[in-house]
Amino acid sequence: MIIEQIYTGCLAQGAYYIESNGEVAIIDPLREVEDYITKADKNEAKIKYIFETHFHADFVSGHVTLAEKTGAEIVYGPTAKTSFNAIIAEDNQVFKIGDITITAMHTPGHTMESTIYLLKDENGKNHAVFSGDTLFLGDVGRPDLAQKGDLTQEDLAGLLFDSLRNKVMVLADDVIVYPAHGAGSACGKNLSKETVGTIGDQKKTNYALRADMTKAEFIKEVTDGLLPPPAYFPLNVKLNKEGYKSLDQVVSVSKKPLSVSEFELVANETDAIILDVRHQSEFIKGFIPQSIFIGLGGTFAPWVGALIKDITQPILLVTPIGEEETTITRLSRVGFDNVLGYLDGSFDAWEKANKEIDTLKSVSAATLEEKINENALVFDVRKPGEYDNEHIENVPSTPLDFLNNHISEFPKDKDFYVHCAGGYRSVIASSILKARGFHNVIDVAGGYGAIKQTTIKRTATVCPSTLK
Repeated sequence: MIIEQIYTGCLAQGAYYIESNGEVAIIDPLREVEDYITKADKNEAKIKYIFETHFHADFVSGHVTLAEKTGAEIVYGPTAKTSFNAIIAEDNQVFKIGDITITAMHTPGHTMESTIYLLKDENGKNHAVFSGDTLFLGDVGRPDLAQKGDLTQEDLAGLLFDSLRNKVMVLADDVIVYPAHGAGSACGKNLSKETVGTIGDQKKTNYALRADMTKAEFIKEVTDGLLPPPAYFPLNVKLNKEGYKSLDQVVSVSKKPLSVSEFELVANETDAIILDVRHQSEFIKGFIPQSIFIGLGGTFAPWVGALIKDITQPILLVTPIGEEETTITRLSRVGFDNVLGYLDGSFDAWEKANKEIDTLKSVSAATLEEKINENALVFDVRKPGEYDNEHIENVPSTPLDFLNNHISEFPKDKDFYVHCAGGYRSVIASSILKARGFHNVIDVAGGYGAIKQTTIKRTATVCPSTLK
């Protein structure tokens, strides 16, 4: 028996390759599926099933393409409805893969079709559970993504409470837990950085699995402090339910080099966003006016989804040379397939053509220290939890995720400073503000990490805890 977790840090997502006696199951595959096929071919094995734990909201799964390329059957849990052929499993339906079995266990709560998959080894012993978004390490799936009609997030949380207690917590302590996501995912609040655990560990450390917890307490704690989900989530759910173009098709259309004149023409004649994915240190030194920066070096795809929002939005790319296909692929992971092309020769070609460029002013934390004593205006674009933990005194929270809600708070008649934790998100925010006419924005290099090395007054640190 082979179990391999294929973890993608950019999405904080875990897919799984399971093989036994020449047969393979894939759980929650990424949209680019060649690695699974290559692995199975190398082992002279056949992909038999593609198990989906639920309709994913934060990424486009590879189930449709993988089924088309291999003939494997797609499996969803009870109540799922798809526009393509799939096995809609009954609760506790058993699937055989070589010498092992996988049992579909319906666990509604995160979504109504959410299902975990229990793997039993060749001796029939419970070995591992692939818990999807029902159970993370340190947390559980947010219960507000599938509200319909009279169904509220509190209703879903109540169902999740029952699912966890009736299907998960009854498993033996040594059963391995393989979740769909780790820290950084927007599908939960306080996910662990670890990506593999056990049922026993989770009973001890996961606030949502406390033995003495009442359903009312669970509902309150699981729904408390939920931030609005990113706007692209329902669009990804739709693609996962109805199907999508193969990544091969997307790349063949999108990987189109454009000369400087062609790039400029397309930019002027369409409503395309110019997305610059180079490193922030390169971007601030020079970029095409009106460009939006979201660098490949950070959690690129989720930020694209959260900030651009509309997956049909036309996009023109400025990438590091050689990173064009990688960028297109990573955009496609969250459903952004409408790339019109990329600037051939990258930003250097634009500069050599003597085209207009813009720059972003960036200062050190030491400079901010001087300016803050002169009543400089500062904005913190970190997430609310980071801000609540510790921040500069008298500086407001303007999270990057919800920057649009705070636009009126930024002045156009005086300089202001923007910082995040390390310098990535503040450049994203600054690029958006610049594109909207806030040319007086100044980035703080090194972010809060550098600010902590100065004498700038900060609030007392509050240690967050998921144990209530």
